Amino acid sequence: MESAAVTVESVADKLKKQSLGNDGSNSKRMLKLEELNWDHSFVRELPADPRTDTIPREVLHACYTKMLPSVEVENPQLVVWSDSVAELLELDPKEFERPDFPLLFSGASPLVGAVPYAQNYGGHQFGMWAGQLGDGRAITLGEVLNSKSERWELQLKGAGKTPYSRFADGLAVLRSSIREFLCSEAMHSLGIPTTRALCLVMTGKDVSRDMFYDGNPKDEPGAIVCRVAESFLRFGSYQLHASRGKEDLEIVRTLADYTIRHHFPHLENMCKSESISFSIGEEDDTVVDLTSNKYAAWAVEVAEQTASTIARWQGVGFTHGVMNTDNMSVLGLTIDYGPFGFLDAFDPSFTPNTTDLPGRRYCFANQPDIGLWNVAQFATSLSTAQLLNDKEANYAIERYGIKFMDDYQAIMTKKLGLVKYNKQMIGELLKNMAVDKVDYTNFFRLLSNIKADPTIPDNQLLIPLKAALLDIGQERKEAWTSWVKSYIQELSTIGVSDDERKASMNSVNPKYILRNYLCQSAIDAAEQDDFGEVRRLLKVMQRPFDEQPGMEKYARLPPAWAYRPGVGMLSCSS
Repeated sequence: MESAAVTVESVADKLKKQSLGNDGSNSKRMLKLEELNWDHSFVRELPADPRTDTIPREVLHACYTKMLPSVEVENPQLVVWSDSVAELLELDPKEFERPDFPLLFSGASPLVGAVPYAQNYGGHQFGMWAGQLGDGRAITLGEVLNSKSERWELQLKGAGKTPYSRFADGLAVLRSSIREFLCSEAMHSLGIPTTRALCLVMTGKDVSRDMFYDGNPKDEPGAIVCRVAESFLRFGSYQLHASRGKEDLEIVRTLADYTIRHHFPHLENMCKSESISFSIGEEDDTVVDLTSNKYAAWAVEVAEQTASTIARWQGVGFTHGVMNTDNMSVLGLTIDYGPFGFLDAFDPSFTPNTTDLPGRRYCFANQPDIGLWNVAQFATSLSTAQLLNDKEANYAIERYGIKFMDDYQAIMTKKLGLVKYNKQMIGELLKNMAVDKVDYTNFFRLLSNIKADPTIPDNQLLIPLKAALLDIGQERKEAWTSWVKSYIQELSTIGVSDDERKASMNSVNPKYILRNYLCQSAIDAAEQDDFGEVRRLLKVMQRPFDEQPGMEKYARLPPAWAYRPGVGMLSCSS
């Protein structure tokens, strides 16, 4: 009997190991670059520019231009890479060690199977219609399909001129490339939908940039990031064709069909039995039936995914900096990391973009409303192409507002360890934080140390928060004491243990965020050919909610030098 039991156990163990292998966590075969399974649905299914030169021009009746990278390199170097993105592509991490890897991912050598192109799109910039914009320095290599049939588009940013480059050189510098690489990966680890980054390569050639727009350009090291996303389609991809009149309206439909087929396939086969229909108001008994129009159902999903992402930005204090419609992903991803910043001192009017300083259109507090405005422009483009009627467009816009509030309230409730949203308490807290310029990230992390004990004496209530409440006078201490008392009162009615609440709050309030000064330190070292700090920072940012003993310095407030010009602010063209 005993030997039978042993046999059963060993068989069970073997089966367990096999099943681990089948779901890809143990024995999946990792691929060499030459073995990647390329697909080119974008090129295959959408209209192309008949020309392939890089002369700046209006590209009409086309979604893309086939285009080879033209960047010049001189002994290019691999600076940093993401093993977790390699895993999405099922790419063997040993491939990063190949001597030709920097040549392949700078675009200097062609990648087997790639069919490079630059995408054509338009957009509103700072609220004004800018017409054609397009990939001025990004060249997509194609889409890789993994064994789960997931589609991942690979794109080289900074790979040279395209017809969409206008007066620019199509190149990128190390400074902005490090920021984009690290922030893509940091945002993913924070649980925020984002484009990803596979690797960053230095080209070995300098690029001239006027960082402060003061007429004093300087040479900076050139670099290229390989960005990865399910798709780089943006609101502006549809807007451009909708803006060009009758002849191009069919392209809007073709592009919408393509997007739904590959990225929203569940909307292709909706049937009436799913009854996704909604009354659109008390005064108006008209019903919007999303099962009868897949484009309306799609517009609603785009609106809701956008709202959800922006709610998550607000939750971690992230400010995008350039929420133009050409920088809004149709999949609700955070896309195009130019000037961005995480809040240090809480300031609702914070913008990381020098170009945005006069009006602060894209400041932290405005992001939810700008998201709504952008969704309205997207819906207008679909309406122009007669894919939506006015009621369906209005319904999509309305869903954005509802979804944003639902998600934002849920996020803020979790950040405070509450069980239901308390508008007054959260409003009062944010007001206090703005008055005292409290560090957004550190404050919420410290808040989990408060004990739900109404008997704590007033003079001890602020002790758990003292590292965040620096240099506040007596009047402000009283305001904070009053708030903490009401907060403890609320906590004491919930019936959750302090330890349980702390664990729950720490799982949504990061200890580590990609502060500008941390990026700058890594950039300064990398410009001296020391890539260790970029790689360390990547590792820390991959576990933002963990304590990470020995890494506490990465959670510190910015030092005095971090407030010098150029560290916290960037222009759009960096």
